[in-house]
Amino acid sequence: MRSSVLSCLLQCLQVPLEMENEGTNGMAKRVKTSVEEKETLVEDGSIVQVQGDETEPRAPNSEQMEIEIAHILEKINNFTQMVSELLESGKSVMKELSNEFEERMILIHKEQMEKWQEEIKKLRSLDAANEETDALLHNAKYLFQNIHGGS
Repeated sequence: MRSSVLSCLLQCLQVPLEMENEGTNGMAKRVKTSVEEKETLVEDGSIVQVQGDETEPRAPNSEQMEIEIAHILEKINNFTQMVSELLESGKSVMKELSNEFEERMILIHKEQMEKWQEEIKKLRSLDAANEETDALLHNAKYLFQNIHGGS
């Protein structure tokens, strides 16, 4: 049951990535980042940072480019939020599993200790019965020796 929850969480995380990868159709794209002088090469789902020319002049972004960038930033925010929620869900599942595991281990330990205590009690009872039987046999032997010795 718990493993199915974890696999479901992981599948939820992979779906947006697969959809993004399908959207690229295996073509490489170069996206100029606005903060750093780097380009990002995206090819078949792998991302590589490529140094751009620092002397290269920057053209102002067109309205369409700004819309696409905003769309990508929205995807980033949504994906980050989803990852955060999945992490929290995963943490709570793991905490619950950890608590259940701890409780079960304590219960197993307690049951085993009770079994061994019962076994010790039976052994002591058996030992006491054996000692009592041994004392009776010793007394009987003594009586037989006295009876045969007195005749």
